[in-house]
Amino acid sequence: PLSQQNELNSFLWTIKRDPPSYFFGTIHVPYIRVWDFIPENSKKAFQQSHIVYFELDLTDPYTISALTSCQLLPQGKNLQDVLPRDIYRRLKRHLEYVKLMMPSWMTPDQRGKGLYADYLFNAIAGNWEQKRPVWVMLMVNSLTEVDIKSRGVPVLDLFLAQEAERLRKQTGAVEKVEEQCHPLNGLNFSQVVFALNQTLLQQESLRAGSFQIPYTTEDLIKHYNCGDLSSIIFNHDTSQVPNFINATLPAHERITAQEIDSYFRQELIYKRNERMGRRVKDLLEEHPDKSFFFAFGAGHFMGNNTVIDVLRREGYAVEHTPAGQAINNGKSPKTLLAFSSSHSPYIMSQELPLHPQKEEEEEEEEFLPHLLLPDSIDVLMKVDRKYKKKKKKQQKKQRLRQFNDLWVRLEESATDPPPRIRIINGYITVEPQPRGHGRSSHTRTDTSSAHQLSCSLFLPLLTLTLHEIMLQ
Repeated sequence: PLSQQNELNSFLWTIKRDPPSYFFGTIHVPYIRVWDFIPENSKKAFQQSHIVYFELDLTDPYTISALTSCQLLPQGKNLQDVLPRDIYRRLKRHLEYVKLMMPSWMTPDQRGKGLYADYLFNAIAGNWEQKRPVWVMLMVNSLTEVDIKSRGVPVLDLFLAQEAERLRKQTGAVEKVEEQCHPLNGLNFSQVVFALNQTLLQQESLRAGSFQIPYTTEDLIKHYNCGDLSSIIFNHDTSQVPNFINATLPAHERITAQEIDSYFRQELIYKRNERMGRRVKDLLEEHPDKSFFFAFGAGHFMGNNTVIDVLRREGYAVEHTPAGQAINNGKSPKTLLAFSSSHSPYIMSQELPLHPQKEEEEEEEEFLPHLLLPDSIDVLMKVDRKYKKKKKKQQKKQRLRQFNDLWVRLEESATDPPPRIRIINGYITVEPQPRGHGRSSHTRTDTSSAHQLSCSLFLPLLTLTLHEIMLQ
């Protein structure tokens, strides 16, 4: 029963100070699959904290832009130019298969929200030939039937970011895009080709019905909901990299698989834990009177050399907080508002350190098409120049930017108006069109923070490709 489950699951740690702060481990799955199993004290710790910090600040348009360009091949290059011909051909064939199958994978609920298969395929894979092979590998990994069926609901960390916004909380991030993105681009060519080949072999075997993925999303959810604090599975969710180590591999390939695994463990878990832990320490020292809630991928708190270990080395007492334990928040939050869905403007309180410096004005609503990665890098650069020009004019206005009000104009279509799309950390979520408003030519792209990037890291699919983007 749910009540017993609820007692088991706790991914909450308390940093003992006055007021206390918290670490909370997230996973990269639709929040509705785990929310009921998250104990009340974890939810209360979130509600009572003054400031919520994530790994990345996905509310910042420059973050999104940097994530996009980080995934792209150098200008003028195409995947066909860099991949062995056989792998390229298999990749192309597999993506054609996915495109063909997608309509049958979609659920009635997704269709009811206006999420159509060809639209979704283009959103996720539309510009695959411009992407670096490692990001294509991650993209292929996420183009499975189970994964596609879950699109349309925010993942847990995105949901928390949306809640933080709704509660008018101050938010921030402990990492910069480059710190998450560059390690993935750091694999050497033969490692990348090996990883892409393994991924394609897995997908081809899945299609033939002769293969079971060792770690499924269902396993991840089960371990999380049961509060299994020891499972290695969380590391793969946190680094967003599949496990290539496989007993059936020939010896030399097994060595490559182990090299890739230890490289990612080092770069995407251990090194980041060190950096994240140091930044958490700096924030706690700089704001001794504030209660923080740090929501990071669960893998950052499991195993060896965790973010918790970094804090303990610095002399902080950090304790695991079981589900039944009451939350005592010390000083009452000065800025906490009751749960509400009112739409008064979101005001940022003073900027915290380690936050990319933001201009304090509202972006013009129908600009920022570079969030949606146009088809060519030229267009991206053109848009960037146009955006910078526009930004200068805007600085005179000095109005605060809404947390997640970034819009993109779409061309009118003969069919129904496009749904309101949110895309964060590779997970596209959709809001139904308001009824009775006639045809709208805007799609709203909410970029409130998510692994990720759980972004955590799932950045492979962060940007949404749309066919017809009108540049003004």
